[in-house]
Amino acid sequence: GQCQFCEPTGLANPADIFHVNTVGPLIMTFDVSASKQALAFGDSEGCVHLWADSPEVTFNAYSRETDFALPCMVDTLPHLDWNQDLVPLSLIPVPLTSDALLSDWPAANSAPAPRRAPPVDPEILRTMKKVGFIGYAPNPRTKLRNQIPYRLKEMDNEFDNFSQVPESPIGREEEPHLYRVAKKYRKVTIKYSKLGLEDFDFKHYNKTLFAGLEPHIPNAYCNCMIQVLYFLEPVRCLVQNHLCQKEFCLGCELGLLFHMLDLSRGDPCQGSNFLRAFRTIPEASALGLILADSDEATGKVNLGRLIQSWNRFILTQLHQETQEQEGPQAYRGAGSSSFGSSGDSVIGQLFSCEMENCSMCRCGKETVRVSSTLLFTLSYPDSTEKPTKDYEFAQILKRSICLEQNTQAWCENCEKYQPTVQTRNIRCLPDVLVINCEVNSSKEADFWKTQAEYSFQKAMMKRGGFDITKGKEISLGEWKDLGNPDTGHSYPSVEELKNIWIPHAIKMRLTKSKELDVSNWSETDELSPTDDPDSVYVYDLMATVVHILDSRTGGSLVGHIKVGETYHQRKEGVTHQQWYLFNDFLIEPVDKCEAVQFDMSWKVPAILYYARRNLNAKYNLVIKNPIEASVLLAEASLARKQRKCHATFIPLMLSEMPQAGDLVGLDAEFVTLNEEEAELRSDGTKSTIKPSQMSVARITCVRGQGPNEGVPFIDDYISTQEQVVDYLTQYSGIKPGDLDAKISSKHLTTLKSTYLKLRFLIDVGVKFVGHGLQKDFRVINLMVPKDQVIDTVYLFHIPRKRMISLRFLAWYFLDLKIQGETHDSIEDARTALQLYRKYLELSPQGSEPEEFRKVLKGLYEKGRKLDWKVPEPDSQSSPKHGAVFPPVLAL
Repeated sequence: GQCQFCEPTGLANPADIFHVNTVGPLIMTFDVSASKQALAFGDSEGCVHLWADSPEVTFNAYSRETDFALPCMVDTLPHLDWNQDLVPLSLIPVPLTSDALLSDWPAANSAPAPRRAPPVDPEILRTMKKVGFIGYAPNPRTKLRNQIPYRLKEMDNEFDNFSQVPESPIGREEEPHLYRVAKKYRKVTIKYSKLGLEDFDFKHYNKTLFAGLEPHIPNAYCNCMIQVLYFLEPVRCLVQNHLCQKEFCLGCELGLLFHMLDLSRGDPCQGSNFLRAFRTIPEASALGLILADSDEATGKVNLGRLIQSWNRFILTQLHQETQEQEGPQAYRGAGSSSFGSSGDSVIGQLFSCEMENCSMCRCGKETVRVSSTLLFTLSYPDSTEKPTKDYEFAQILKRSICLEQNTQAWCENCEKYQPTVQTRNIRCLPDVLVINCEVNSSKEADFWKTQAEYSFQKAMMKRGGFDITKGKEISLGEWKDLGNPDTGHSYPSVEELKNIWIPHAIKMRLTKSKELDVSNWSETDELSPTDDPDSVYVYDLMATVVHILDSRTGGSLVGHIKVGETYHQRKEGVTHQQWYLFNDFLIEPVDKCEAVQFDMSWKVPAILYYARRNLNAKYNLVIKNPIEASVLLAEASLARKQRKCHATFIPLMLSEMPQAGDLVGLDAEFVTLNEEEAELRSDGTKSTIKPSQMSVARITCVRGQGPNEGVPFIDDYISTQEQVVDYLTQYSGIKPGDLDAKISSKHLTTLKSTYLKLRFLIDVGVKFVGHGLQKDFRVINLMVPKDQVIDTVYLFHIPRKRMISLRFLAWYFLDLKIQGETHDSIEDARTALQLYRKYLELSPQGSEPEEFRKVLKGLYEKGRKLDWKVPEPDSQSSPKHGAVFPPVLAL
């Protein structure tokens, strides 16, 4: 039974002898499995002894010998001794052929030619800092990670060439006068640290009391347009009064987001719930408005064209969703009627304009049809027209509204397609004039640039702008020199007149014959007594959305918004109007001239909003909270199997409705939709590029007082249609299938339904007690006043020291062992309430704060000794004990 293993290299001990327990018979044969996982020994009595390296060994169950061709079927070839290096391989004959072999290439083609490496991004070279012979530079994010195109293709889009900012030939140092894009217009990014966003200084970017919007969420390119709609007072009031039962209603989500913007005092908000609903709208996907992360990161998308499509989509969507939902409504169903009469919704009254479209065939047949539009697109003169002609903006606007074009159309009289003259006229004027600029190529950009130069020269002529020394008009380049006091000339506000073509106000009038008259106007001009206010409209520029062309960051979208008196009165307690720049979470006051200045090399106009003067006086601007107490009452679960299981909560009765100041224990669990993106710096530290995208999966609220104290009244699992990459079961207790309505046994609801419950509790004025609520409210996307939040993570915390986990606090103060295998939100919410009771016991009102400091000091000393880990039950007991809740009612 002995066997000996030998190592051929001689490195191992050759005397390793092993024994196969055959109980007498001799070992006769030996073999190794093809998988190299097992040894087989055969003895003289026919038994097989199996040795393996694991309990489960892999074998080929259908192993058989390889079939080779019969020797007689193969041509006999001369024997080659492969051990001899000098044996010529030409002994093997090749088929006779007169053609050259494919491998017989000429020397010029067979020379080694490795693929040329792509050139290094100029931005990397420009920002590179050398330490010795090694250079370090930030990643410009112009290419996908670990991906290089096999062929370097030139960009063939004409607008891409127009949008690129050339590298300065002077040098690579980042000097302000070499960087064309002004700093406040550049794309802003959030710097993440170990603490996430807690130590990021948003106040550095926004010193106002208006709320910015965070840009890291997918499809957040529309942040500037959300701000524009928010500062339109009738739209803000409309969507905040709107509430329906549709799970994904953009009007409802926009109203909830606007409510957060109202509550914020300079802190940024995020539109995650609104954008979540936006991603589910089929029309948005069909229009190409849903961007992939790679498209946003690499800057492949023309953001100017994209935001104009988004502008048209959102107005149409809001019009449809609010047609049958006028005024404050209870939480009921909303009709999904199609685009109908403009009078059916406030959106229609604000933006809609009735159009009369006339088609005239050359046979004389005239067809007239009536339609409605919510916005207008600028139409520019053809390239065949004189390019240097001076146009006023009012002329181009009238041309675009009353559009006339020749096209092929079907004629019923001729019964075939015929050349047709199509004209468009308007029957009424809208209260808000929305204009898509449609500057999508260098041709339109040159047109704007040329008209701005004409406007500049005319403005200078009105101010005496001519060169006395030369006796001629001054060009745009010469005015730059004349603006310098060293030349002996002084022209005030010359910079304010450059790159301006659009006016701050427009006068539009419909004549008795329904012809449109458009003219540039001034903000200070008033109507004459002969003008009829019903037929003459004066529009003031309210907002401009611009596309910032920056090759370093891929470009961005920003908005200039004139904030009215009502907003300043509500936010800052003053009554005045002021223009502001909204660049995601960067908000800064700007001069009114800057809002209409467009340097076409980097600042391209996309959308213009003109509002009728004294617009707010026409509409009811009262907001009545549409969320009622009925949202807290019992509701059916979306899960089919939930009825078979025991409920984990008891809904509130009408007699239990919370009042202002009542305590509510809250905890939430989350799942991950997208993993975080991070990179290692040159010093070995990790830098978070993009945080993980979390989604709320379970929300629990427990009663904080009364006979049922500690009994949950909300325990909702949130249904999600998005792909979950990590359920975080160890920390959340959520398992695959818990959020699927088909197989879940939990009380499954929509995010909107649970969100409304929390909003009602916030509006009532309850105080939420929990542990780490700041993150919970952030992911849920709720803005909660600070005086309504009691966070135990800060109650038991010494400044500038580490935060303490709920599990350790529960063990230390309450002698409770929680969060054993997984987390349970009901258990965590109850524990937080008990900790708050313990805090009131240890630090009663009127007591000496020094006593509580001693308690915290002992807590931190104990934590350091135990390395902040809860000891096992048999190791040592808790130093302090607290009261726990009485047994919870059976559910």
